[in-house]
Amino acid sequence: MKTIRFVVLFAIIASFPLAAIHASEWETYEVVNRLLSIQGPSAPVIQDDFVIFSADSSLRRVGIAFANENFGTVHWFRQLVVPQPSGPGIQFYIYKIPDHLRELEYRLVVNGLWTVDPSNENQRRDPVSGLVLSVLRLPQRQIRPNPLNSLPDGLTFTYRTEPGEIVTLGGSFNSWDPFMYELREGPAGVYSITIPLPPGTYQYVFFHRGQRHADPFNPRRSYARNGAAASEIIVP
Repeated sequence: MKTIRFVVLFAIIASFPLAAIHASEWETYEVVNRLLSIQGPSAPVIQDDFVIFSADSSLRRVGIAFANENFGTVHWFRQLVVPQPSGPGIQFYIYKIPDHLRELEYRLVVNGLWTVDPSNENQRRDPVSGLVLSVLRLPQRQIRPNPLNSLPDGLTFTYRTEPGEIVTLGGSFNSWDPFMYELREGPAGVYSITIPLPPGTYQYVFFHRGQRHADPFNPRRSYARNGAAASEIIVP
């Protein structure tokens, strides 16, 4: 199963031009790995800042619309067909959870008909329209560091690991030098550094115990030809 998941993840990455391979926001290893663990249509699955909705792959077309968007946009599912012991695969849509939202109200569009999510038993009747909505209650989300919040003084890069470690930062802004920028610890287990950067697009990684690590707080990725991942950020 691990081999299958790596091949599918590589196929997603390889579908982009080699000159500028940028995954979608949700195409982190954690989200893709969770997606590939879904064996069939299931209740919505929350992973990090995203919700994975799934439906039967035999359906002709499936879409989803949200109350917080006034049902103005239908987001269409994508097909995922991989070897599974229980069936040919699923259709899925991955939605980024808006900030400060405590629950999602939504409806599906299945083969042209509006309906509730058959995999989600939590429902509520809207008092205005009289329509029955599917409801997904969201857990309290951890506030994640955002490097762009520190502008204009510079970008603050943050990494979390065990206390007493050495963590450094390298990227396209310093020729990937793994020794130039060492993060400082404070509080325990939280390492950070702020560096000034002019407007532009930058790739970077953290170096920890001899390994390269993409930023877990930044979902945007770029990939080298050998498949190595780096985090990417745009300074406006």
